[in-house]
Amino acid sequence: MPDDEGHLPGSDRFDRVVVVFLDHVRHARRLSEQTVRAYRADLEDLVAFAAGRQVERVDGITLELLRDWLWAANERGLARSTIARRSASVRAFTRWASESGVLAADPGVRLRAPKGAAHLPRVVAQDQVRVLLDGLAARAVGDDPGALRDRAAVELLYAAGVRVSELVGLDVADVDQTRLTVRVSGKGGKERVVPFGVPARDAIEAWLERGRPALLVTGAAQTPPDAARCPSATDALFLGDRGSRLGTRSAYRLVARVLGSLPGEGPSGPHTFRHTAATHLLDGGADLRAVQEMLGHASLGTTQIYTHVSSARLREVYRTAHPRA
Repeated sequence: MPDDEGHLPGSDRFDRVVVVFLDHVRHARRLSEQTVRAYRADLEDLVAFAAGRQVERVDGITLELLRDWLWAANERGLARSTIARRSASVRAFTRWASESGVLAADPGVRLRAPKGAAHLPRVVAQDQVRVLLDGLAARAVGDDPGALRDRAAVELLYAAGVRVSELVGLDVADVDQTRLTVRVSGKGGKERVVPFGVPARDAIEAWLERGRPALLVTGAAQTPPDAARCPSATDALFLGDRGSRLGTRSAYRLVARVLGSLPGEGPSGPHTFRHTAATHLLDGGADLRAVQEMLGHASLGTTQIYTHVSSARLREVYRTAHPRA
């Protein structure tokens, strides 16, 4: 449908339409900033590839062009998981463009890419988690704000199984220390209430009483006298060393330091504690759908990957329940 100036939407420049799409997924669909960054990186790469084929208008996108783009990525040696993600990104874009009338048809609807390799998540054993958390508790005995924060953050990551983006987005008001719950804003802005245990409550309480006020004062001292304090910083549950809201990268570095002392290989980011929490819940007999609700998974299939790493629990149930075990 033509716009107010009589131009067909599909005749607009590809890169400009990508900007509109990114604004849509950020504000209308309220996708996480991490997802938006992935969309931007993938689509900007496609824009550059299309320009090399003399395609600069969005209506010049064809299924053949998209297939050639993925093939070129494969020839460059990109991982199958990366190619699969790129395919998903461009399908989301072309579907939106078609539904919004920018394109007459969806050229990405038949686009297929190899599925990402099925890697089982890294899971830390229960005794190792205990050693890690005891070590953090020992370092937080004094009044060092960083040690108090690190203990509280890792305790909550493991206790509630939250994503790192959810952790750093928490405000003080989101934590109910009486009911032992935390209100989390997940993917797509969907809220859920997640329980946590007494050890996490004690760590959060110590951080709020002895650690957070010190870092908040540090942040205030670094703020120019004529500048207003950022409400998001003063409301944030976890603060960085300079008194502002703890960032995702800082949370990654924190967890990497904690997990670096463990033997074995595998990812050392905050998601490791999320994987570990889910697996330990299933090992303890938790219902799969309850774990799905706790983690905020839209699909039960996403949660089911943890059943593959809970075979020990399955074998124990079999030995105690099956008459021919």
